Amino acid sequence: MLDNETLALAKKINDRLILAGHMMVTAESCTGGLIAGAITSVSGSSAMLYGGFVTYSNEAKKAMIGVPVALIEQYGAVSEPVARAMAEGALHKAGVDLAISVTGIAGPGGGSDEKPIGLVHFGLATPAKTIHREERFGDLGRDGIRQATVRVALEMVLDAYAP
Repeated sequence: MLDNETLALAKKINDRLILAGHMMVTAESCTGGLIAGAITSVSGSSAMLYGGFVTYSNEAKKAMIGVPVALIEQYGAVSEPVARAMAEGALHKAGVDLAISVTGIAGPGGGSDEKPIGLVHFGLATPAKTIHREERFGDLGRDGIRQATVRVALEMVLDAYAP
């Protein structure tokens, strides 16, 4: 069940992308499809959402959206270069106007000093540019980190279509 803030963000995205005549796609690792799920909670979202790639494993990142294995090996799956490559790969694979990607450590395990639990990298790609954002949510618990990630991703998409 979505909280009211997340639902309101999804509704605004739906309205703005439809108004612009644009389509988007998601590429999700740590959220496992929750961003696309939030968007599809709004009636009419099929007019602006192409779909979503759930690329939880490194193999899926490579096979589904073309993230180079060498990039993952050099920087790790949870990194700025991989988040950017995920967004760009999803954008090109889907042939849409915007792609949002997330890759992070939701916990409870898997964190380190360098990459702690709650670290999430976001990528947003359009045909013109790709931007990155890093968040360190801290240990909000797995569900808390994933929900916070969804909200930030939706805010990034909304900012890309600010009037």
